[in-house]
Amino acid sequence: MLRLRIQRATWPRPALILTDTPHPDCRYCEGDGGIEHEYGHPETGEYDGSRWESCICWNHERRWLLMPLPRLPRRHRCTPDCLCNEPPF
Repeated sequence: MLRLRIQRATWPRPALILTDTPHPDCRYCEGDGGIEHEYGHPETGEYDGSRWESCICWNHERRWLLMPLPRLPRRHRCTPDCLCNEPPF
């Protein structure tokens, strides 16, 4: 069963997409869409990273482009004749 929602994507370009969402009452992932497995370094036992395992209730690759959004020009906060420390310098 699909649980669709509209979402704003920023990569590779701004767009509105229709995407699937995890089942909120899933007994495996509890609505998160997957389970994160943290693991330690084999010799020291210290935290070494994590791995994400997707749940069967959700397919994160199921998405459709609805409408590309325009790229807005960047606005500078300072006028050309003033000195400021805001990026870009």
